[in-house]
Amino acid sequence: MEDGLRDRLYREPEDTPAGIVHLGLGAFFRAHGAIYIAEAMAKSGGDWGITGVSLQSPGTRDRLRPQGWAYTALELGPEGEKPQVVSVLREVLVAPEDRQAVLDVMAAPQVRIVSLTVTEKGYCHEPSTGRLNRAHPDIRHDLAEPLPKSAPGFLVRALQARRAAGLRPFTVLCCDNLPENGHVVQGVVLELARLIDPALADWVEAEGAFPSTMVDRIVPATSPADLDRLEALTGTRDEAPVMHEPFRQWVVEDRFVDDARPDLASVGVQMVEDVTPFEHMKLRMLNGTHSSLAYLGYLAGYETISDTVADPEFSAFVRGLWQEEIIPALTPPPGVDLAAYADALHDRYANPAIRHRTWQIAMDGSQKLPQRILGTIAEARAAGRAVPGLTLAVAAWMRYVSGRDEAGQPIEVKDPLAPRLAELWQADPARTVRGFLALAEVFPPALRDDAGFADDLTAALSGLIEKGAKAMIEESVNA
Repeated sequence: MEDGLRDRLYREPEDTPAGIVHLGLGAFFRAHGAIYIAEAMAKSGGDWGITGVSLQSPGTRDRLRPQGWAYTALELGPEGEKPQVVSVLREVLVAPEDRQAVLDVMAAPQVRIVSLTVTEKGYCHEPSTGRLNRAHPDIRHDLAEPLPKSAPGFLVRALQARRAAGLRPFTVLCCDNLPENGHVVQGVVLELARLIDPALADWVEAEGAFPSTMVDRIVPATSPADLDRLEALTGTRDEAPVMHEPFRQWVVEDRFVDDARPDLASVGVQMVEDVTPFEHMKLRMLNGTHSSLAYLGYLAGYETISDTVADPEFSAFVRGLWQEEIIPALTPPPGVDLAAYADALHDRYANPAIRHRTWQIAMDGSQKLPQRILGTIAEARAAGRAVPGLTLAVAAWMRYVSGRDEAGQPIEVKDPLAPRLAELWQADPARTVRGFLALAEVFPPALRDDAGFADDLTAALSGLIEKGAKAMIEESVNA
C-alpha cells in the first residue's frame, strides 16, 4: 500500500478557493486535466482548485463527498498498476438540484476558467455545421428561463452575471473531442448570447477567450471489479477511482483572459499558437480508428479494443486505415512523424491492461462521426482518393444503430438520435443508405450529394448484412 494513501483519500477537504469550475465532471477529466492542474499547483502554486459540476446526476458527487472530494487515479500499464491520490477538487455541485448555486460559483470573482467535458452532444449544436441547434429542448428552455439546463446556457448566464457585476469574463476551456473546439464553443455561446442579449454577446466576443485544445488519454469505464482490485492493491476502499493508460497529452492554445491560468507548461502541457494540426491528427488517427474498431469489433463479437486488435486481420485493417486513408489527408504537426504516431497508437490499443469496451466507444456515433471519420472521407473523395475502410466503418455504424447484432440479439444503442436511426432501417440496403445520408445533422453536403459514396456505402452495408463484419474485414485486408 502507498504510504499515507488512506489519510490523503479520507481527509477534510481543503478550503482554498477554486479558481476553476469544471462542467461535466466525468472520468476523463478526473484522469486527465485534473491531474495536470494538480501537478501545476504543486510545482508553481496558485489557487487553481476545481469546483466540479454534474449537469445530470448526483452519483459522482455522492461517491466523492465522503472522501473529502479526493480520489485515486490508477495507471494501467503493461508492466503493472500505479495508484496516485488526486486532491484538487474543492466541491462538487449537481446542477438539477440547484442551478442558481452553479451560476453563483461560476460568477465568483476568484473563478478565472470554466472548463468542460460534456461530450459532443452536450454543446447542443449540429455536428455537421457547428451551429447552435435552436430546436434542442434544452436550448428552447434556456431562451425562455433564466436558470439554464444546457452547458451553453450555463456559460451564457454566468457570463451575463459577471458582466452585470462588473467582473471580467472567465476563459472557456473546452476539453471535448471537437475539431477547433474553442471556435465551435465560442460560436455556440455567442449565438445563444445574441438571442438573449446582443450587448452581452458583443462583450463576450470582445473580452472573452475560448482557446482550442487537444486532449488525449484512454480512460476506460470503471467497473465494480476495478473497485475491489484497487482495494486489494492499496488496502483502501475508494468508491470513485478512475482508470487510465500511462500515455497522456494536452495541447492548449495559449489564449486566456488576462493570461490567468495554471502553469501548465511546467508539467508537460504543450502551449501553442495553433492547435489545429494536433487536433486533426488526434481526432482522425485516434478517435477515427477507435470508432471504426468499436463498430466493426462489436459486430464481430469483440468486447474491448485490445481484444479487437489482437485479431491479426483487425490489426492489419487499422494499420491500413492509417497508412492508406487517414495519413494522406493530414498535415503533420511540427516535429511529428505520423507513421511513428500510428505505431504508438497501435501499441496503446493493444495494451491488455486497458479494458476499453467497444460498446462504450460506440456511444453517440451521430455526434462523433462527422469530425472523426466523415471529414476524412469527404476530403479524400474530393481529392480522388479511395477510402473503402472508412466507408466500411460508416456502414458498420449504420448496422450497429439498427439495434440488432449479427445474431439478431438486441444492442443497447446510446445515441441522441437513436429512435430516428432505428426507423431508417429498411429491407433494401440502398433505401437504408438514402435515409441515413439525408441526415443533414450528421452527413455534410459533400457526402449527401455524392452518388458514388452512396453506392460504395450501399455495397459495404450489403456485405455486412450478408457476410458479417469479420468476413468483410478479411476481404478488406486481402483485397
